[in-house]
Amino acid sequence: MTAVGVAMSMLLIRGSFKVSDRAKPDGDTVPFVPDDVAEWKLVPGNKKILPGADGHADIRLEGIDALETHYGQKPSVQHQPLKLAHQAADELLKWLGFTTVERHDDETVTTSPASVPGFILTRGTDVFGRCVAFVGRHVPPAYSGYEIGVGDELLRNTANYHLLSLGLAYPTFYAGLPAHLRDVLSAAAQTARAAKAGVWADDADVTTKGFEVTGMSSLTADGGAVILPKLFRRLKDYLELNPADPSVACFPAFLGGAADEFRIQSESSKPITGLQHVIEVTNGRTVKMTHQPEEIIFTEK
Repeated sequence: MTAVGVAMSMLLIRGSFKVSDRAKPDGDTVPFVPDDVAEWKLVPGNKKILPGADGHADIRLEGIDALETHYGQKPSVQHQPLKLAHQAADELLKWLGFTTVERHDDETVTTSPASVPGFILTRGTDVFGRCVAFVGRHVPPAYSGYEIGVGDELLRNTANYHLLSLGLAYPTFYAGLPAHLRDVLSAAAQTARAAKAGVWADDADVTTKGFEVTGMSSLTADGGAVILPKLFRRLKDYLELNPADPSVACFPAFLGGAADEFRIQSESSKPITGLQHVIEVTNGRTVKMTHQPEEIIFTEK
């Protein structure tokens, strides 16, 4: 049963989703321009948003993580299996109201129309200064620049929920998101997983039962392992330390150094440091997670 809680207060900003010729939107990131650019100053967080010359900033969708279409810096940019990664990115744009989406080889996108109206619901920025938000389309439910309560019904009308319900993104939660909203998103992800929809057609069990790492291509090529994007990012960074050796025998030690802090929802409120506590490596080749993604609640830094 989904928990029912008091609606969380979030800042509502009205504006437009606008994809420029240089933008590379993926399944959990999309550019947004407020109707009143000064409202970026209202977004809480230690790192303030620095909008572009046209007033836009990238929105990182709260509570979800889609397959990577481009991760890393040149010349070391990698991606996860692109069919599903592109499916998530294109679905986000089409849900927002873009009628055509043309994707180019460099991951830039051309859309029609050039922009569509919508709104965001945010509780602040992340450590990179990105606005983390729930994303809505069309006319917002309240005036821009004010905080409103975000409950279950409003959450179910966001792109974040939509992508999880189709299985096109993984649930990825941080501690600041209230438990009753996490429960709504978790239920959507669990239903999609049971139906083997989207990523779950390939990863109904892969992340938690184990997958073999034989090199970068085993994580990036179509037909490669479809896994939790956060785990992919850590594996990509690890493998690039010694590209000639695909062994993941030392991956747990690498995760200890990364020092991700989290807690397991069902076990204890005590913080745990290092994903090596929820990841097992066998024979120097096979990696698996010991918990489902929605059970892991990350600490916001």
